[in-house]
Amino acid sequence: MDNLRYTSLSHFVTTQKAALAKGPIAIVLVEDDVEVDTTLRHHLQLGFAHVLVLMPAVFDLPRDLQETVHRIDFDLSQQDATQTAINTIIDAAPGQWIFYCYNAEFLFYPFCETRAVTEMLAFHTEERRDSMLTYIIDLYADDLDVNYDAVSLERAHLDRSGYYALARPDPENHGHPKERQLDFYGGLRWRYEEHVPSSRRKIDRIAIFRATTGLKLREDHTFTNEEYNTYSCAWHHNLTATICSFRTAKALKSNPGSRYEIETFKWHNSAPFEWHSRQLLDLGLMEPGQWF
Repeated sequence: MDNLRYTSLSHFVTTQKAALAKGPIAIVLVEDDVEVDTTLRHHLQLGFAHVLVLMPAVFDLPRDLQETVHRIDFDLSQQDATQTAINTIIDAAPGQWIFYCYNAEFLFYPFCETRAVTEMLAFHTEERRDSMLTYIIDLYADDLDVNYDAVSLERAHLDRSGYYALARPDPENHGHPKERQLDFYGGLRWRYEEHVPSSRRKIDRIAIFRATTGLKLREDHTFTNEEYNTYSCAWHHNLTATICSFRTAKALKSNPGSRYEIETFKWHNSAPFEWHSRQLLDLGLMEPGQWF
């Protein structure tokens, strides 16, 4: 890959049609300068064909990453930035599998230590699925006096329990539950819900999906095609994945309204994060489906 800096998303999609013609594609949306390098390297190691990083122009990347990822100047602080970015790439890459996350977020799927993401998506395709539900599992440092931004790869912790699901009402069907759709809650957004707007408390995200013509991502991380928003097909359980994320912890410790209210994120159900899919499977935080 040549060492090329793209000055805008439109610059990238018009000049790199070859990159968009081969998936799976990972998109990392960079909101700040926390763990950008490790996020990119993690997803490169999973086996994505191309990794796109959309980040502020003032940030730097190490030389090895400049030569292995597509770096696109992009401002995540603009209104509807996530939807604009993802929907632009959907339109430019029909038929390709796409994954998206933010910096300091790390994708884990069942057996990801020994199986490439291409293998996993090939199996998921055979299951006649065009999307995959991911759960956002909050990570946080155990000592906020040492790691004031709540981020520490070496001392990362997660919640072992406290996760639950509620039926997702369909406003177009008199509020009856939508078929095979649930709203999932838990983690820091549940424990500190007084600091989190109700519209941002869910921990489910359809972060892995196949781009199709006309498909649009909505503000709540769901899609305009309702089948994409289902957790499994109608006849058996399907694969699900997790995104282990420092994003909520970072926000709670940087927001003036919550920064001084939280002395520690640890509680009796905290556990050190082992950075391994087995722990997430054992805790029931993702589903292998029929993929053994």
